[in-house]
Amino acid sequence: MKYFTILMTIIALGLIIYNATKLDFDNLFEGKSIIALITILASLCAIALLQVLRLSKRVDQKLKGRN
Repeated sequence: MKYFTILMTIIALGLIIYNATKLDFDNLFEGKSIIALITILASLCAIALLQVLRLSKRVDQKLKGRN
């Protein structure tokens, strides 16, 4: 599971970088820029969820080791 979350985080970071190059700062909320903004926001949400998953697995392992 650890390698899965790391891989997905790297893919999400790649999507953020790619879509940041597609932004048109003159017309940020029009055309392809809004799609890039939505994709960047979705990638940030995915990274946050993956980090929560990783943290919950770590806490679960520590609790199992305690019993």
